[in-house]
Amino acid sequence: MGTENKEEFSLLLKDALAVMYRVSLRLTKDQMDAEDLVAEASIRAWEKFPTLRNHHSFRPWILRICQNLYISTYRKKQREKEPLKESQLLGEDEDFSLFEQLISPLMLDASNPEIAFINALSSEQITKALTSLPEKYKTVVMLCCLEDLPYQEAARILKLPIGTVRSRLHRGRAILQKLLWEVAKEKGIV
Repeated sequence: MGTENKEEFSLLLKDALAVMYRVSLRLTKDQMDAEDLVAEASIRAWEKFPTLRNHHSFRPWILRICQNLYISTYRKKQREKEPLKESQLLGEDEDFSLFEQLISPLMLDASNPEIAFINALSSEQITKALTSLPEKYKTVVMLCCLEDLPYQEAARILKLPIGTVRSRLHRGRAILQKLLWEVAKEKGIV
């Protein structure tokens, strides 16, 4: 690879490292594993960089590499644990909204009951609920909500139609809200 390509790769990688680490950390739930995932993805991206036709799509491309590496490597650890099934979280036609649950006489005085509710939960409780999401929803929620990526970019990263990303995001948010509601009930917050 020429010097020009090395410099371009370095600049593109430097630009993407922060988001790669955040996504990897949310996937692996461990700092060292996240660092390993970022390093391995960087190596794979370096090897495949000459095949990338459009360097403007570097970020989605390298995030896809992280996702694929996670699936093939780090997900094996998850198989040992029994993941929650979607049917345990929401019924087939069930939808869940925190706002509807929080609109009660006690919460009407708050300017935004959802924010007050989330503030009452610890980041550990929120992270645990997020990691409990079924994989197909967790990744979409992570990319669109936590990383604030547009639907189109998330669809490109996950190689899914944009409609699938939107429906999984809607369903994933509903499941996450229900999980947070259950945590709040257990902790006596609501």
